[in-house]
Amino acid sequence: MSRLQTRFAQLKEQNRAALVTFVTAGDPSYDASLAILKGLPGAGADVIELGMPFTDPMADGPSIQLANIRALAGKQNLAKTLQMVREFREGNQDTPLVLMGYFNPIHYYGVARFISDAKEAGVDGLIVVDLPPEHNEDLCQPAQAAGIDFIRLTTPTTDDNRLPTVLAGSSGFVYYVSVAGVTGAGSATLEHVQEAVTRLRRHTQLPVCIGFGIRTAEHAASVARLADGVVVGSALVDQIAKADSPEQAVDGVLNLCKTLAEGVRGARA
Repeated sequence: MSRLQTRFAQLKEQNRAALVTFVTAGDPSYDASLAILKGLPGAGADVIELGMPFTDPMADGPSIQLANIRALAGKQNLAKTLQMVREFREGNQDTPLVLMGYFNPIHYYGVARFISDAKEAGVDGLIVVDLPPEHNEDLCQPAQAAGIDFIRLTTPTTDDNRLPTVLAGSSGFVYYVSVAGVTGAGSATLEHVQEAVTRLRRHTQLPVCIGFGIRTAEHAASVARLADGVVVGSALVDQIAKADSPEQAVDGVLNLCKTLAEGVRGARA
């Protein structure tokens, strides 16, 4: 079993959802970002999504756009992001880590080289926002052949006719984007989330994780009662944006992660 399969199986036995956290690699600096990455599991993150900085993150709202700008200003690139994963794996062999971003940096790096280096570094999965299923041969299929899960996004506009195509090449988990819009742009009603989870489970046996717009422990707990995982990104990234120092950024992210984890872990108690 992969790390993702193992983690979700463990959580199913515990009857609780996963807390899936997102931060951008290199934000606010390499060293502070690595400290955040290393600290997230201890703060309650069950799965980590690590953003690959890109100049044009078209699916992201202002918070994560600015995180990309900060990271790129600090000379973060894909090679450094993979090195960050290697350093994380030196002390943690259990927490699933998923790289999230866009195809352009991977294409520039070289797909075959990227897959080989990502596997060697300890990457468990990929979320590549701008590669639809019609381009599975470009990255999804070779990544899965190497043992790296390829996680698909589904949205409120992905209808029942489209869903089987989207899910056909999916593995790891399904990421349901709960609002039609960019990251950090509002949140869906719980009724909508319930309907979406029910519909997705008719089409897949994979765990269903809900993201976009979840910012508080209370909201995370509400979603955790309905889904297999709760994804939080912009709220964590905002802790970095408002920090006065790298140390404050690390503390802000990890303290919020702890609060969110308490909400998720107590949701079904």
